[in-house]
Amino acid sequence: MNINVNNVNLYYEVYGKGIPIILLHGNSETHEIFDKLIEKLKDKYKVYAIDSRCHGKSEDTNKISYELMRDDIISFIRKLKIDKPILYGFSDGGIIGLLVAIKEPDILSKLIISGVNLNPNGMKKKMLFFCKLAYLIKKNKLFKMMCEEPNIQIKDLEKIKIPTIVLAGEKDIIKMKHTKLIANTIPNSKLEIIKNEDHGSYIINTDKIYNIIKKYI
Repeated sequence: MNINVNNVNLYYEVYGKGIPIILLHGNSETHEIFDKLIEKLKDKYKVYAIDSRCHGKSEDTNKISYELMRDDIISFIRKLKIDKPILYGFSDGGIIGLLVAIKEPDILSKLIISGVNLNPNGMKKKMLFFCKLAYLIKKNKLFKMMCEEPNIQIKDLEKIKIPTIVLAGEKDIIKMKHTKLIANTIPNSKLEIIKNEDHGSYIINTDKIYNIIKKYI
């Protein structure tokens, strides 16, 4: 389905009935990375799987930023009158989730994020170098965004009021100390490091992530 929110056309799919949960994918991906997770969730939850702007079947706008995508999701929730959904975001999707919870502390019931950074330096040096090199070669605005954003201040994390679960792979591209800083700063948060997994190996096209998050939702 398509919906116009915040002056952009977003593509999304809805599955199941029950407690609402929104799924947000990472950079250069689509909602389809959650195929196995959706199959597990749809028996008990109403799942909203969204393609972020400039991704998948959503509109490819000239401008993209984490703040724009944040406002897209806030507008999406309000337009569809979704009552306090859970939001699960992976990588860029998790960054968007943080920004939503900071700007609108009461719009979500719970936030679960995986492999998230507050700024580009939260990534390990090799990954940041790769992003910069990829942008130089391809001039892709999605890589440019990763090189320059986000810019979330530590003090802003203290505005998050809802229960928050911070996940990361043991071999994640995000620095471990950075992940721990996020979890230690957000009030009412829990940290779980997934052993023997990298940034997306327990998330993309696998049901491993369901077995991890089910105890929190």
